[in-house]
Amino acid sequence: MKGIFKPSSKQIALIDCNNFYVSCERVFNPKLEGKPVIVLSNNDGCAVARSQEAKDLGIAMGVPVFKIKSKIAKHGIEVFSSNYVLYGDMSARVMSILSHFSPEVEIYSIDEAFIDLSWLEGDEMKKYAIAIRSTVMMWTGIPISIGIAPTKTLAKIANRVAKKNLQHQGVFLYPQSEAERKVILSAIAVEDIWGIGRQYSKWLRSEIINNALELRNAPEWLIQSKMGIVGVRLHRELNCIFCLNLELQPKPKKATCVSRSFRRPVTTLAEMKEAIATHTTRAAEKLRQQQQNATKITVFIHTSRFKENYYSNSVTLPLPLASNRTPELIYVALRGLEAIYKDGYEYKKAGVIMQRLQPENIQQGNVFLQVYDPQKQEILMETIDRLNATIGKNTVSFAVSGIKKPWATKRDSVSPRYTTCWTELPIVKASLPSYLEKLKLLYS
Repeated sequence: MKGIFKPSSKQIALIDCNNFYVSCERVFNPKLEGKPVIVLSNNDGCAVARSQEAKDLGIAMGVPVFKIKSKIAKHGIEVFSSNYVLYGDMSARVMSILSHFSPEVEIYSIDEAFIDLSWLEGDEMKKYAIAIRSTVMMWTGIPISIGIAPTKTLAKIANRVAKKNLQHQGVFLYPQSEAERKVILSAIAVEDIWGIGRQYSKWLRSEIINNALELRNAPEWLIQSKMGIVGVRLHRELNCIFCLNLELQPKPKKATCVSRSFRRPVTTLAEMKEAIATHTTRAAEKLRQQQQNATKITVFIHTSRFKENYYSNSVTLPLPLASNRTPELIYVALRGLEAIYKDGYEYKKAGVIMQRLQPENIQQGNVFLQVYDPQKQEILMETIDRLNATIGKNTVSFAVSGIKKPWATKRDSVSPRYTTCWTELPIVKASLPSYLEKLKLLYS
């Protein structure tokens, strides 16, 4: 391979927000510092984020909350429902700050981003990374870890080292020394390498490849024989050959799904229609934000898999015209629901999937819908979106979506939307000292 591919001269930094959901809660509630904290998934089902103190108590990622109730009570663990409005806004603030430090930023997830720092060298790069970390902490209160390496795969490994080892103070540069590289790569289990799933890790271990160092040193033909081009790229990235470019523009989505578990079982068609209409409304909003239209809709419902008399069904319906207009999508989704709904079941979850998405500026006509004028609907959608964005979510909604929604997802411990809702802003209580108190301070 030497002589054909040259080691990368790139320097890619992976910025990862530490325990992101928990950190967002702590920014506006400093009393949580030093305490075990967990954030739950939708419907308050499982632990999806943990503070270091909660991890030290043995709280595993994804554990159902009913299994740890005694531990929560015994150790006084603070529990929060997911507050995605808050987390999304805090994420946007962090990503905005990163764009000040590099023109090339790939937002990889809500709490991770790759940035290109190739114009920096040595100590200068580390000082720059420390400045990024300090700025994000000062402007948002969110702690981050930074790993820097010649490739994205190695940057993930460097970030892991930065996060796990306190002596690096949150910043780690992939070393130049081969001896140091061997120590780091040999400590990374093959399952923990970015891009290695359960099946590939099982196969790699069967080939006596147990860690990142052994994968790096394995013959490329062996990796290619099982893992194809994806494995080849991963193998080369571990060998410092830059293969995975930064994705500076998000790829167009192929499908958009909105689904939720219910707070309590849904047993009537009327309530199920409210749920499907609500999910369709949200999916339509996403389509308009993505500037896409759907050409097909899938509707699905099912009861609990852990109870007897399990029932699950789905249906996919085409749209006569590609659309992101809420009334049309709701109408088709409800026709699909009526086709699969059966009385006598306790439904646990329902959802819709918008499929075969295409840019909204591409519209295939339909000779059977000549009288149809979508422009009025588009103006209506723009107006509703603007009102909901400026005045508040669900200021204007469709009646078929329901008002009280007793089936809605359980969120019993959700924190306020501190940064996006005027009525939920944090309140700071303060008062000026009285004249007598000033005198006491003056002569104390």
